[in-house]
Amino acid sequence: MRTMKEQETLSAIALTHISYLNLPTLLALYQQVGSARDIVAHGQNIRDLLPDASDRLVEAFRGIDSALRFAESELRTVESMGIRPLTMGDEDYPQRLAECPDAPLVLYYKGTANLNQTRVVSIVGTRRATPYGQDLIRRFMSELRMLCPQVLVVSGLAYGIDICAHREALAQGYETVGVLAHGLDDLYPPRHRQTADEMLQRGGLLTEFPTGTRPDKVNFVRRNRIVAGIADATLLVESAAHGGGLITTRIARDYNRDVFAFPGAVGAPYSEGCNQLIRDHGAELVTSARDMVEAMGWQTDAQLSEAQSKGIERQLFPELTEEEQRVVALLSRQNDLQVNTLSVQSNLPVGRLAALLFSLEMKGVVKTLAGGTYHLL
Repeated sequence: MRTMKEQETLSAIALTHISYLNLPTLLALYQQVGSARDIVAHGQNIRDLLPDASDRLVEAFRGIDSALRFAESELRTVESMGIRPLTMGDEDYPQRLAECPDAPLVLYYKGTANLNQTRVVSIVGTRRATPYGQDLIRRFMSELRMLCPQVLVVSGLAYGIDICAHREALAQGYETVGVLAHGLDDLYPPRHRQTADEMLQRGGLLTEFPTGTRPDKVNFVRRNRIVAGIADATLLVESAAHGGGLITTRIARDYNRDVFAFPGAVGAPYSEGCNQLIRDHGAELVTSARDMVEAMGWQTDAQLSEAQSKGIERQLFPELTEEEQRVVALLSRQNDLQVNTLSVQSNLPVGRLAALLFSLEMKGVVKTLAGGTYHLL
């Protein structure tokens, strides 16, 4: 007998299976109803929930029983492989991604990293990284580690900039997550298996695709939106004039996320995309990790890490601003809230709230828990 959580997971898998090409509609329906289980329960009468449902959607729901059988088989398969399905209601589901209008109802995850770390940066670029691009990543990651000791690094495990970003993140002691364009029963490209195995111990692998899904071209474009949506910022290191990394940066801008790019030599083939993006105000120019850290307001991360390492938990009489007091008051009434919940209840934008929570953490008033939850000390 499946638990309610497992039934919700089964329902989410089934819904994704029948609505493969209509994610915004499916997400809007989920947000309206609040449960994949309830949507499935009305599958044969979907217009009871969505009066203006298209004939195509109504027809798709007539196959719900078949989709549920697929979901049962898929859940057994992923469970046997140590893969965790994450639905939107799970606290481990990446909350930044959940804010996006085309977020998947279910993700498949294998790894150890918290997908809701306080700082998340995605690094993308050409599959034909030059020595210049590789050196940029090495210097960027080394400097970032000194400035911000706790950052989750995300990329796509592809050739070039992606794999370089993953490897340099591991070398600096960061956790790093690869977002894949296929099911987790396979790995593409296969020559990155050793790095992927390391990432499973210090990061993870993530996908929206069920097992048996091949790395078709269209899947890479779909994958890019997860790379963009899961992070606070996207960094473009090298790109040709029409490189795939430009797709990811465009999606990141559509999601109102920060976008940065390293410039390159005029006329250099794999710097043209970066230079054009900067010229067209699609990305902020950076020449170092410090540039990005200052633009994001992450400058004091190293101070916090040092304070925590020394066991400094609370200042004796921390002076709180009016907004900080508002956050503390909310946590006093109901402790252990996630950022999204705090944002709604405090009527503060997520970006502003993140800065306030960081300040409160520096003052020893709150601490972060697993899943991006904040606890009042």
